[in-house]
Amino acid sequence: MRIYPYLTPQHSALHKSLNIGLRPIKKERHRRLCPTQRYFGPDIKAENQNQKSHDTKSHPYLFRSSLLICPVISLSKLIRRLTTMAGGLYLLDYGAGNVRSLANSLAKIGYEFEWIKSPEDFDKAKRLIFPGVGAFRSAIVHLTTSGLLEPLKAYIASGKPYFGICIGMQVLFESSTENPDTKGLGIIPAIIEEFKREDKAVPHMGWNSAEPLQDDEAETGVSKSSAYYFVHSFRAPYDPLNEWAHSTTQYGQELFLASVRKGNVFATQFHPEKSGEAGLRVLNAWLSAPLNAVDGQAKAQARVTRTPAPKDGFIRRVVACMDIRANDQGDLVVTKGDQYDVREKETGPKTESFTSGSSSRPSSPTRAVRNLGKPVALAKAYYDAGADEICLLNITSFRSSPLRDQPMLAVVRAAAAETFVPLTIGGGIKDTVDPDGTPRTALEVAGTYFRAGADKVSIGSEAVVAVEAMLARPGQTLTGTSPMETISHVYGRQAVVVSIDPRKVYVTDPADHADELVIGKEAISARPEEKDTMWWYQATTQGGRTNRPLSVVQLAKGAERLGAGEILLNSIDRDGTNIGYDLDLIGLVKNAVKIPVVASSGAGKPADFVEVFEKTGVEAALAAGIFHRKEVQIPDVKAALEEARMNVRK
Repeated sequence: MRIYPYLTPQHSALHKSLNIGLRPIKKERHRRLCPTQRYFGPDIKAENQNQKSHDTKSHPYLFRSSLLICPVISLSKLIRRLTTMAGGLYLLDYGAGNVRSLANSLAKIGYEFEWIKSPEDFDKAKRLIFPGVGAFRSAIVHLTTSGLLEPLKAYIASGKPYFGICIGMQVLFESSTENPDTKGLGIIPAIIEEFKREDKAVPHMGWNSAEPLQDDEAETGVSKSSAYYFVHSFRAPYDPLNEWAHSTTQYGQELFLASVRKGNVFATQFHPEKSGEAGLRVLNAWLSAPLNAVDGQAKAQARVTRTPAPKDGFIRRVVACMDIRANDQGDLVVTKGDQYDVREKETGPKTESFTSGSSSRPSSPTRAVRNLGKPVALAKAYYDAGADEICLLNITSFRSSPLRDQPMLAVVRAAAAETFVPLTIGGGIKDTVDPDGTPRTALEVAGTYFRAGADKVSIGSEAVVAVEAMLARPGQTLTGTSPMETISHVYGRQAVVVSIDPRKVYVTDPADHADELVIGKEAISARPEEKDTMWWYQATTQGGRTNRPLSVVQLAKGAERLGAGEILLNSIDRDGTNIGYDLDLIGLVKNAVKIPVVASSGAGKPADFVEVFEKTGVEAALAAGIFHRKEVQIPDVKAALEEARMNVRK
């Protein structure tokens, strides 16, 4: 690991006494590695876009070098920082999950690292982080087959600092009810168990509080006033007698361990790399602690015994969504359709051109693709504004590009480097064939996006096809071959979102789809002209262009059975209308499944978010156009939720 501090002239000889190699970094790396105000010092922004470097005259703590200008920290802080950060940080990637986000987070706070590539690397490591998601057995099997399980045990036993994240925490336990015959490391004498589903959706997916059992925020960065991002179906139950317990989280009426800490071991069930500034503080606290001060039992403190509260700390997410497509010039832009039409409204007569000797056909559309901004810039803006999750939906097919060169991959990489909240990617997650004839499975496509920085992938039309095929098989058996099945098997169901595009179908006979029929007079969000009608919701594909012989409930329940961990529920009828979410549709699906549901389509004001959470209980609500056009700001939505006495991430 190398650290690149920015030295004033009086600091120039400091690195010699510390025996730490320093070198300047090139301008193009400045944006990625320059420390931020929270961790190192003032973050001085250029006064205008044409200003290529910081103004040293206006800030006393800067000096000019031939390569870059950057804020510096005080001499005493720099000495402490350099002595604690020098060398030896390694990451263990067992092959499942989004490790790029952790790498981006480490770069954000000024650290570089090496990957564990062989058993010998454990001997070189002075600090080790083991992140990951997915199944308990998959992690243990991979560690075993790669020859890393025993070296990992030896590393932890050596007393050197260990930080486990999600599956990196769970493998410390004896076993998991997910795979009872698979043994964990056995370091913590307890068993990982599945959440009870009676009073909540599973997976536990979203933001929640983590309350330490003793006052050690200065050492660990974990604060009871902060929110952290969780995504898991299995948890370590809270036991007051378990000396490893460090902090707890309540989901429904269950208390579980949000973090464990003892000796050289610290681990979190939540993902600090996806928990915004709060998560970066946790990472920074662990990384900046002196190697001889990592003992979690260094000083005895009174520990709190905790019991479930009447209300948990779960936070319903506000999601900013961006539909991304290529415009007629080939640039990727954020767009938004009115009932899925993403082109500007007709401003003049439509023209057609005809080619001699061929069939008559119209030329390229005269209506331009609606351009609402650049994807990465908007993603960063929404992160800064407080979005709890960002969703990027690719609505352009890049059949001429091989998987590794897909334009959306570059967008995902860049967005993941600028945002530290969950990132969902949709569009094209299916079996494909590269232009050279190389077949690519949906699992391979999803894995490529995960390695680029995505946390979840959203599957649309392919999910409809898979559910129809399942329902047509005798006994509705599972084959393990659908995109939902293959991806969830490797990465866990929490990584799989199924996006549903239903539309209303009006009927006159109440016997039609009786179990799912909505009666206009009884509906919650019917328009005045619908009071004397009845309808059901039909599944569609291809962005609503093709109707399928499948109801929305059949599709949602089928997707859940095939391995989906979340439903993204759109509405063709409400899309772009700004008249509020379709509460009848959302309530219908929410009551049909046990996995989280994200409400989408129709939001026009902050009160719409309050209403959908209060009346349907969905775990998240998504909006796009009102955010892009700045008709509604994310802080306004959060303020409305807080006024309604809902938990809010600040």
